[in-house]
Amino acid sequence: MSVSMFEYKRRRLPNILPAKVAGRVRRVTGLIVETTPLPLPVGSLCHIHSRLSRQAVESEVVGFRENATLMMPLGEMRGIGPGDRVESSTTEQMVAVGEHLLGRVLDGMGRPMDGKGPVVATANYPIYADPPDPVKRPRISEILSTGVRCLDAFMTVGKGQRIGIMAGTGVGKSVLLGMLARYTESQVSVISLVGERGREVRDFIDRDLGPEGMARSVVVIATSDQPAPVRVKAPFVATAIAEYFRDQGADVTLLMDTVTRMAMAQRDIGGSVGEVAAAKGYTPSTFALLPRLMERAGRSPDGSITGFYTVLVEGDDMNEPISDAVRGILDGHIVLSRRLAHRNHYPAIDVLESISRVQSEIVPNDQLQAARRLRQCLAVFRDKEELISIGAYVPGADPELDKARNVMPDIEAILLQDMAERTSFDDTMKLVLAAAEKSKQEVQAQKRPPPPQPRR
Repeated sequence: MSVSMFEYKRRRLPNILPAKVAGRVRRVTGLIVETTPLPLPVGSLCHIHSRLSRQAVESEVVGFRENATLMMPLGEMRGIGPGDRVESSTTEQMVAVGEHLLGRVLDGMGRPMDGKGPVVATANYPIYADPPDPVKRPRISEILSTGVRCLDAFMTVGKGQRIGIMAGTGVGKSVLLGMLARYTESQVSVISLVGERGREVRDFIDRDLGPEGMARSVVVIATSDQPAPVRVKAPFVATAIAEYFRDQGADVTLLMDTVTRMAMAQRDIGGSVGEVAAAKGYTPSTFALLPRLMERAGRSPDGSITGFYTVLVEGDDMNEPISDAVRGILDGHIVLSRRLAHRNHYPAIDVLESISRVQSEIVPNDQLQAARRLRQCLAVFRDKEELISIGAYVPGADPELDKARNVMPDIEAILLQDMAERTSFDDTMKLVLAAAEKSKQEVQAQKRPPPPQPRR
């Protein structure tokens, strides 16, 4: 249930300082503003009053060094100088939530940026909340139809599942996210765009999401020009908004693009405060941040949050540190293949490299076995595809390959889908069962003995 304003104020009492805490700026080094010692915890918000620009720059406490407090501004650093006054703001960061958020576009701090006026809030939720109790978390038992045939057939998603989308640049992950936002059978979609180009934001909202998807969505944006703390904060703001709608009993789809750019922002923060790099420049705090974000999605007694988290793999290396860490946290992953994208195969999902860890628990056995049979046919065909393309394969030499070749048109019909096309889960499963039945008929035909030859 939602948090009332009175309950919100009561909970904040232990975090409210008895008076304003103030200090002075000592020096600015790179991304860090070093101030006189302030009795504030990490994550507290302060205002730096620039004497030059006559403006208050919001900043966040990120660490301490000897006899100084380290802060990172959440806005433009230009104008901040030694001796500028620093005043505390709050020690607990909240975001205003409510039904009126649907159709709105917010910045990384949860403030409206679409020109439609202030958000009419009915409650305030903490940005950094604890994940649900793992013992009390209900099991995933219901199918969530995504409207994307390839996913519903071979990587069936359950309500409350968390799944990663691993992709390089330019292979169609934004288009796939737009399809998921428009076609997934959930009441609300919360979308977090982190580190995107400014041009791509408008393209995603107008082209990929469209009016239909935007009407039931909340979009949280932190573009690449925003400070690192804002890029880290945006996914947590989006998750807090998703938690509000989940607590109202809704099934929520949470889409984040991308985890990698959030991790890069956290790497910048960790490096600025002197944290030692662990793997490929990523600091230990980066890998500690990922589960704190992703474990908050899932089912609750009231509703569910189904999370889709994209990972921008560097150099198409699916085993780079962030990809490897994310796969260990989530309940499955979808791999987008550049090889398939070059063939104009969209969505460019590599079925053989992708997996859903809950599919076997939520899909009826006959449908599960049919999907496995088609996956096996696809694997056999892929292994010998090069021989077939150069004409080196003689039909009849491998019965399994012959079976796979005969059923491949039906498999391709399931895998290929236009971005404006939506398919229900039931219709997808009819295609899967029909293709699997065809593959069985082909096997039986191959096992029939040859007709007897007439005697001369």
